Amino acid sequence: MRTGLGTPISAWQRLRSASWARGPGFLSSLPVSPVLGPMPIGGRIGNLEVRLAATPVELRKTQALRYQVFYREMDAVADARTRFWRRDEDRFDRICDHLLVLDHGNLNRRKQPRIVGTYRLLRQEVADAHGGFYSAGEYDIEPLLKLHSHRKFLELGRSCVLPDYRNSRTVELLWHGIWSYVLAHNIDVLFGCASFAGTEPDDNAVALSFLHHHAAAAPQWRVKALPARYTAMNRLPRDEVPVKAALRNLPSLIKGYLRVGAKIGDGAVLDFQFGTTDVLIILPVSEIDERYIRHYGADAARYAV
Repeated sequence: MRTGLGTPISAWQRLRSASWARGPGFLSSLPVSPVLGPMPIGGRIGNLEVRLAATPVELRKTQALRYQVFYREMDAVADARTRFWRRDEDRFDRICDHLLVLDHGNLNRRKQPRIVGTYRLLRQEVADAHGGFYSAGEYDIEPLLKLHSHRKFLELGRSCVLPDYRNSRTVELLWHGIWSYVLAHNIDVLFGCASFAGTEPDDNAVALSFLHHHAAAAPQWRVKALPARYTAMNRLPRDEVPVKAALRNLPSLIKGYLRVGAKIGDGAVLDFQFGTTDVLIILPVSEIDERYIRHYGADAARYAV
C-alpha cells in the first residue's frame, strides 16, 4: 500500500522511529492499522495535495507560513524571538498534528512542493497528557468536557492559507483532510477559536450580535469565555440586527463553520497579540450538515489518493 502521493508505508514507519518521534510530537499520533501500520491522512485535487506534516522541516515551514500570514499580512505583534526566527510557534506545536496543503506545481530549489495552507489539530487524549487545550486560555471548556466525558474532542486552530490560494480548491482539501482525520480517530466533537480582525468589538457589532442571537450553541454545548477575558457579543438587540449585512461581515472561515452546522460559544475574547476578536466554534460531528458528508463521502473517499 502507498500513501499520499506514493510514499510507501515503510517510509512512514522509518519516520516514526526517527528522533523527532521520540518526544510527544505529531508523528506519534498517526492512526495505526495492526496490519498496514501508520495510515496518514491524504487527498489531492490537481497539483494540490492535503496530508499531515511528516518531518520537523515541514513543521518549521508551516510555522513560517503562519508567520507570513499572521504577522506580515495581518496585525499580530511579534516578540523578539518570533521576529528573529520569523516563525509563529508555541508550546502546542510539538504535540499537535499539522494538516498541510501543498502545491506540487510550485516547487522549491530542492524540488519540494510549497506549503500553501495549514490547520492545527489537537486531539483530546493528547491534550490531556500535555497540559490541556489551547482554547482553555480563552474559554472555560472544562465543564463541556466533563458533561460529554464519553465523547472524543478535536481542537482546530491556527488555520491560514496564502492569499493566492484562498479559493474553493484549497478549502475543499482542508475540509477533506479534517473529515478524514475525524473518521480515522473516531472524533465526536470539533471545536476551536475563530477570529475577526481587530480588537475593538464595536467594529464588529453587527456580526457579533448576529452570532449571539442566531448561532448560539444549545445549553448542553455552550462554553463561556473566561471571566477575565469575557467580552459581550450582544452589542445590538435582536430586532436591530441586519441579517444580510451581518452575513456579509462574517469572516469566511466563521461563515464556513456555520454552513457546516457549527454553533458559537458565549462571549468573545480580545487577543491583543494577534490583533483579533475571537469566538468559540462548537461542532458536534452528529450535527454536521448531511450535504457535506455526502459531498466528501461517508468514508472521506472523494479526494482520497
